Amino acid sequence: MTPAGHARLRVELQHLREVAMPEVVRDIATARDHGDLSENAEYHAAKDRQGMIHARITYVEDVLSRAEVIDPAKLKGEKVVFGAHVTVLNVDTEEEVAYQIVGPEESDLKSGRISVTSPLARSLIGKTVGDEVTVQLPAGKRTYEIQGIAFG
Repeated sequence: MTPAGHARLRVELQHLREVAMPEVVRDIATARDHGDLSENAEYHAAKDRQGMIHARITYVEDVLSRAEVIDPAKLKGEKVVFGAHVTVLNVDTEEEVAYQIVGPEESDLKSGRISVTSPLARSLIGKTVGDEVTVQLPAGKRTYEIQGIAFG
């Protein structure tokens, strides 16, 4: 995981513990005050939210406890590795796209961050500028040529 991804998860965990959970506990208490719990939709919805928040807290704590933080700014080399910014050219469409290879919890295609476990990232790892990779994506087979590799 990158330092930025680690920091985002820590912020999310803090928000869940200090804001979301106390808020849902207050909602449960308010719903209880309305009377009969068996037919109280607000109570059941708040209890469901509490369960989801608790599950997310547990998940984020687990991810953070097992995370290995790798700072891409300290990496260098000529091969694609975790944390690298890779510019690829779709051989068929001549479209150039840039991605950063990040951990699964940090991936966000709209921001150009793809998971190291994605088919495209797995096919790029270990390759150098000029190499071509063919990868089976959900939209079909695509061939990309690596145009550039940067770190930081």
